[in-house]
Amino acid sequence: MSNILIVDDDFNLRQSFEKILAEEGHVVLSACTGEAGIEVIKKRIPELVIMDIRLPGMNGLEAFRTIRDIDSKIPVIVMTAFGTTETAIEATKLGAFDYMLKPFEIPAMLNLIDQALEAGKFVRSKVEMDGYPAPGASETIIGKHPLMQDLYKAIGRVASTDATVLIRGESGTGKELVARAVYQHSLRVNKPFLVINCVAIPETLLESELFGYEKGAFTGAINRRVGKIEQAHGGTLFLDEIGDMPLSIQAKILRLLQERSIERLGGREPIPVDVRILAATNRDLEAALTEGRFREDLYYRLKVVTLWLPPLRDRKSDVPLLAEYFLSRFAKGMKINNLGLSDEVKNTLTNYQWPGNVRELSNTIQKALIFNRGGPIRQEEISQALHGEGMKKDVADQSAMETIRQWVRQNLVSGMNENMFDYCMEHFASVLISEALSITSGNRVRAAKVLGLSRPTLQSKIEKYKIKIETSIKNN
Repeated sequence: MSNILIVDDDFNLRQSFEKILAEEGHVVLSACTGEAGIEVIKKRIPELVIMDIRLPGMNGLEAFRTIRDIDSKIPVIVMTAFGTTETAIEATKLGAFDYMLKPFEIPAMLNLIDQALEAGKFVRSKVEMDGYPAPGASETIIGKHPLMQDLYKAIGRVASTDATVLIRGESGTGKELVARAVYQHSLRVNKPFLVINCVAIPETLLESELFGYEKGAFTGAINRRVGKIEQAHGGTLFLDEIGDMPLSIQAKILRLLQERSIERLGGREPIPVDVRILAATNRDLEAALTEGRFREDLYYRLKVVTLWLPPLRDRKSDVPLLAEYFLSRFAKGMKINNLGLSDEVKNTLTNYQWPGNVRELSNTIQKALIFNRGGPIRQEEISQALHGEGMKKDVADQSAMETIRQWVRQNLVSGMNENMFDYCMEHFASVLISEALSITSGNRVRAAKVLGLSRPTLQSKIEKYKIKIETSIKNN
């Protein structure tokens, strides 16, 4: 649940936002002028501001500058009619998260709101680096192992520079936390910080999302659009999962690193950009180089400084510390007593290989706490969390899996589709997402949680697989 401030002189629009965002689980504050919005912020800092550019009295740009003076880390989405697009672009260049043209589609606005809230949380949530977290710490990179101590030192040395940083490690090792720690200890900490997940955005949209576009660049480009790189001017851009970036876009990122400039799609003039690049991947980039899936020149440009995150199996002495931290955090969130872990459980956790690394350990502790019936977490509860209840497959599950196998087998034998893997995955993904939306009555926030996805990732998959959503929100 987030506090969102709507600043607009249109009463009906404010009411619509209140209804829609309340259904999404947010608390809505509202103001009809820039001056009134600023007074609200002085009393209660919201997680997000959505503001019209054309306001009576103080205009949107003036109000935006004042908001930045009060708290530079509040994400601000500006709204504009077609006649004031250039003003909205100017606000974006000054640090607004993004802008939305009126009239807008509700799903598109909700998706943008989710991105802005996620970005705001990313910037504001402080990441500690310590062997053991202090009570009440929000998020902490935990570890006393020598490998982690070396990582802390490396973060400290590189953070205050403008060097490009490549963060590498297996999935679940905490690369995002390291990126945030680098940013929060950098000289650009009060400047924009934007995150692009290179696999969450469809390839056809990734280029325009990064670089923006000029009016008429392609069908549907009815106005100029500023991309995320320009929005991050003066700040930091985090390119997550860069090992999956298409080759055509890799070439443009290389130019950004070499020349410190970009061109919008359909544009002819280079645009100077001052932005620091942090990138992360769990891919074997050296193998990708050999296979021609990653540019060699970009590889060397990115690895000015490389931070390696060790897998959890290589620092097993840190497992009890991490387990206690997650137990304390989840118990507090569930508002139940934390009675600790038995010694037997600690030994089991330490000796497990953790193929999913820290993320798997976190999920395991959370599930064990749900199974817990009072007292310290016990061995049977950890076994349930790691392997499933009773360690046996349900007969219904076996039957369902056999049905799926038969369907897959029939399609493989038929040879009806040249790209059978994508064909099957598209069907499975469509069913999975559709069912999640069905059991949550179309609520994308809850569906994303059920699926273990971020809201923007879920939205991109809904668009990719053209999934129809029948909800009351859509019709508002």
